[in-house]
Amino acid sequence: MQQLQETVKKILDQIRPTLQRDGGDVEFVGIGSDQVLKVRLTGACQGCPMSRITLKEGIEKFVKSELPTIRAVEAVE
Repeated sequence: MQQLQETVKKILDQIRPTLQRDGGDVEFVGIGSDQVLKVRLTGACQGCPMSRITLKEGIEKFVKSELPTIRAVEAVE
C-alpha cells in the first residue's frame, strides 16, 4: 500500500503545476481498499464552480491513465 501511495503522490506532482498556475492545488488524502483516491482541492480550486470538472476531466482522467488500478478520484473537504 505504501508503494501505491508514493506512486499516486508522484502522479499528483505532475498535475500540480497546472493547478498552481490558476492559483489552486491538490493534496493527497488517501486511497481506500476500494481503490478510490481521495484528494483535497485547495487554493482557488476550493469552492470553484469548475472544480468538479477539474476533478473528473482533469485529475481523475490523468491519474487513471497513469495508474489504471485506481477506480475513481473523489474530493473531500
